[in-house]
Parts: sequence; C-alpha cells; structure tokens
Amino acid sequence: MSFTDKYTKVFKYLLPAPFTIAISLTVITFLIAFFSTRPDTESFSEYSIQLLKYWEEGLWNSGLLVFAIQMMLMLVLGHVLALTKPVNYIISLAVKSCNNTAKAAALITLLTVMVSLFNWGLGLIFGAIFARKVAEHATQLKLKINYPIIGAAGYSGLMVWHGGLSGSSLAKIAEPGHLKEMMVGILPEEQILALPETISYSETVFSDMNIFVTALLLVILPLAMYWMGKRTINTLQNVSDNEVKETLSKIEGAEKLDHSALFSWFFGGVILFYVGYKIAIDYNFGLWNFFTPNNINLLLLSLAIILHKSFYNFIKAIDKAIGGASGILIQFPLYFGIMGIMKSSGLVTDISAFFVQISNETTYPIFTFLSAGLVNIFVPSGGGQWAVQGPIIVQAANELGISLPKSIMALAYGDQLTNMLQPFWALPLLGITGLKAKEILPYTLFLMIIGTVIYLTGLLIF
Repeated sequence: MSFTDKYTKVFKYLLPAPFTIAISLTVITFLIAFFSTRPDTESFSEYSIQLLKYWEEGLWNSGLLVFAIQMMLMLVLGHVLALTKPVNYIISLAVKSCNNTAKAAALITLLTVMVSLFNWGLGLIFGAIFARKVAEHATQLKLKINYPIIGAAGYSGLMVWHGGLSGSSLAKIAEPGHLKEMMVGILPEEQILALPETISYSETVFSDMNIFVTALLLVILPLAMYWMGKRTINTLQNVSDNEVKETLSKIEGAEKLDHSALFSWFFGGVILFYVGYKIAIDYNFGLWNFFTPNNINLLLLSLAIILHKSFYNFIKAIDKAIGGASGILIQFPLYFGIMGIMKSSGLVTDISAFFVQISNETTYPIFTFLSAGLVNIFVPSGGGQWAVQGPIIVQAANELGISLPKSIMALAYGDQLTNMLQPFWALPLLGITGLKAKEILPYTLFLMIIGTVIYLTGLLIF
C-alpha cells in the first residue's frame, strides 16, 4: 500500500463527515466548559441548563446568521460567475498552451491563485473546470499528462483565498462595529471601546506583509508545480466533454423576459453602476474600505447577471451552485453555538490567558498560525473558524499588545494552508474532474509544505 493510500485510509478512519465533526466539537466544548467553568454555587443540572442556553443564544445569534448567509452567497455567486461563457472562454484560450504536465500545472496554479484572491468560490470552480478542460484537451490530442497533478493545481487557490478579497474574517472585520459586537461579554467595556470600529483591507489584504506573501505565492507556487510536473510519470487520458446541450422549446409571452439579454444587462448594469457610485462617492475611491461581505456580494451579483446574459441562465447556474453551500448552511450555526458556550461560560478568557502565558510578540502570530491550521482540519470553514477562534485571538492580542491585523492574518494563513490536507472543499473539484482525493493529496501536501515556509517567512519578517 502506497503512502497516499495509507494517508487517505487514516484520514477517513480518524475523521467522520464535517457535520458529525461539528456535533462532536459541540459536545466536547460543552463538557470542557462544564468541568472547567462551573461555579461552586451551581448544581450540575442548573449549570447544564445554563450552558444549553448559552449554546442556543449562539446558535440563533441574528448577527452571526447574517454572516452565514453572506458567506453562502459569496460561495454561490462566485461559483455562478465561474459558469459564465466569458470565464469558460478564458479557460479555453489558456488550455491551448497546456501541452504538457509541467506547463499545464504551472499555468493552472498561477491563474487559479489569482482568481481565488478575488473570490474563493470562483477560484475553486475555475480551477476545477480548468483542470477538466486540460484533461479533455490531452485526450483529444492524445497527449500524455499527469492528471492528478493538474487536479492539485486546480485546487491550489484554496491555499491562498483567506488572504484575498473574499477572506471570511478579513471581510467581516471590515464591517463597522463587528469586532466590538463580537467581544461583548468577553472584554471589559473600556477595552471594547478601545477596539477599532473597523479593520480595513489596507491593514490586512493590502498590508505590506500580505502583499509580500502574495507575491511569493504567485511566483513560487507555479514554479514549484512546473518543477514537479517535469518529474512525474505521464499517461494517456480518457476524459471526454460530458456537457449536455440543452434544447429550448419555443419561448412565448412573458417567458421572453426570462431569456432577454437586454433586460438582464440593464438590471445587472444598474447594480454595477451603483457599485461604482458607492466606491466613488460613499468611499471616496477607497477600495480597501469598500470590501465588506455585502459589497463583495453586490459586485458578484451584478457581474454574474450581466455575464450570464439572461435571468434564465443565471438561475440555472444558481441551481448548479447552490449545493456547494449546504455545508455552510447547516454547520455555521453549530459553530456559532460553540462560540456561544465558550463566550458566555468564560472559556474564551481561559484559553486566551493560556496563549498569553506562553507567547510573546514574536511567537504569538506563529502559535496562532499553527493552531489555526490545526483547527481548520476539524472546522473546515474560514467563517466557522472565525466564529470559534476569533474571540480568542482578539482577546489574547489585546492583552499582549500585539498588532490585531497581523494576528488575524496569521489565523487566515493557518486556516487556508491546511485545506491542502483536509479534502472537504476539494469535493466540488473531485466531482468535476473525476479524480479521487488520494490521487491529488501527494501534490497538495507538496504545496502545503511550500506554503508553510512562505507564510512563516512573512510572519517572522514583518
């Protein structure tokens, strides 16, 4: 049995489905909070009910449920954008240059990383479709390629997304008042008032550290995949175009509005104009202040409607994309419930105190990075992880007097890195490409090792 077969077997043996993991973490958090925070004045039954109330408060927290819908829309609209003809045209043009594994792996990695820095849902589906098209191209021309490397290259965007424009934690802290609202009941009122109203993208996505790290990723990752592609065994592929062409019946009456390119262009154009107005007038051309979850989704909505050329095509793409958001819909509230227990029981404060005791200004971002990578294996969602780990990071950074934006970037780096180890978000790619998780894992692990060096370098230099 090969290393990857053993690795895949161990991974499946140790980790159940993500929903089961969320339930298990809920139970574990409940038990830890019960035995470590129960006041002597409360009985076992009284405190159990109290913890359940804390859990329910977190589960249905209206502000956090808004966050869940924002992240669902970000994924779905990004996926819908990836299904437009212009995106498909760009992929088709790029495929013509992919005549061997090394060139294909490098080009797919470069473009997928660039697209994922704009939107993670778009990047995920873009990379998957790109990898599939390369395999179809190789089949048609009878070229020998290593398809698993190509598939791994298409998944590379999930290793950089959280440091980009659609990063869950970065977009959320750019919203006015989010940090202060999140820390109510954890920090004293005077410390909450001292927290920044917002942390804009100028301090996170467009910070010197993240620009440096992103530049390294854009250069080193494609070169590394090119180098790997030169040293692999290639085989002939048998991957054909499985797209089913739809034949429409005669369009009559009001149904013509559904298929009207003019109507969809008009409506999408009005939204896009309003986006431009907001950037110019409301934000005085300050792009880094514009990027909040609602504004990102507004931009994605306008582009998706315009590029699909009709509401019919747009809704058809929504139907294809919506299944990918099911994990967010059902798992996020569970993570919010975990946060409710940790926050109201005082467990967040205890964990933060532990990090403060073992950390200093240099080591704290590194510990945050490593712990975020570990947590992501069990909480495979940047938004869910921010709900659970965010308050701990904010409180510990506040007590140590360490840069809050850098601490949050450390979480973002750790969260995205171990996506190369955790195949949860690879499921759409595996479905599109027809590959298996164990086939791409050796190469995604290779990417993860390189990414670890890059991220640690950025955190230590800055």
